[in-house]
Amino acid sequence: MSHPFEIEQEIVLPADPEQVWEAIATGPGIESWFMGRNEVDPREGGTAVMDVGGNREEALVTAYEPGKRFATRTGTAADGRFMAFEYLIEGREGGSTVLRVVHSGMLGDDWQDEYDALRRGWPFHLHTLREYLTHFRGRTGRPVFAMAQTGERPAPRVRAALARGLALPAGIAVGARAHAEPAGLPPLTGEVTWSDEERFEVRTADGLYTFHHAPGLVLMFHHLFGPDAAATAAEAGWQQWVAGVLAEH
Repeated sequence: MSHPFEIEQEIVLPADPEQVWEAIATGPGIESWFMGRNEVDPREGGTAVMDVGGNREEALVTAYEPGKRFATRTGTAADGRFMAFEYLIEGREGGSTVLRVVHSGMLGDDWQDEYDALRRGWPFHLHTLREYLTHFRGRTGRPVFAMAQTGERPAPRVRAALARGLALPAGIAVGARAHAEPAGLPPLTGEVTWSDEERFEVRTADGLYTFHHAPGLVLMFHHLFGPDAAATAAEAGWQQWVAGVLAEH
């Protein structure tokens, strides 16, 4: 049986409404802070597409008011499931902007677990948006997605392996310095800007690197802003890196 839900979040961003609009309502903008590869047909009635690891999802653009309001809605599945997103933009004095996000829809039988995951995820995603607009505004990020199976390893062991691979202390804390040298890729040196029980994020001079450890999986959602960033090569390199880190521990 499907179950209705609604999540509402609000954040103050260090950018004007036009810059926030570019980040939340264009394909390149969304790719610079959210997940996967994105395309947006810029009109009400157009199509918004997100592809994460080959999983493609299309949504209808239900509102398109540049600098003010952007909304999408997926189709309704046979079991009644759908997702709707609404972004409301309000400029403030001093060049900042308040962004309100409303994520609603219908979830499936295991709705409670899925709802909890969505509710925990939004503060992190909005944090990443703020990191993007603070440190990389005006630049376009290239999304990198990689994953690895963790088998029966308990979550604390997986997190500890990732920490060691990034030269981080076991208790990954905001402000800690990370360093890694994935084969075939530029070295990563940066600062932890987010850490919770499921994920942590490292900001470098040319990227935002997210490491998410779900049951049985490690997922990486990175955004690279360097001039020579090659997403395909980076995905292969990070795939190899995480497999090696897990094999060692």
